Formats: sequence, structure tokens, C-alpha cells
Amino acid sequence: MKVRASLRSLKNKEGSIVVRRRGRTYVINKRNPRWKGRQG
Repeated sequence: MKVRASLRSLKNKEGSIVVRRRGRTYVINKRNPRWKGRQG
């Protein structure tokens, strides 16, 4: 998982979902788990 300044590139990938938990923004991708990310 990458900690990124901008999740814009990750959220455009196929199958990715943007989720907010505990004040942090995550990108989860079930199809390709390589594209996971956290912001904040």
C-alpha cells in the first residue's frame, strides 16, 4: 500500500473504490490489490 499525496491516479483504475475511515481516505481495489492507497 502506498501513502500518497493524491489518490487521483489510483481512483481512475478499473475496479477501485474510494473509502473514508477514521479520517483517512483509502483506495481499495479487489480486482488488482496492487493499487491500494491511503491518504492522510
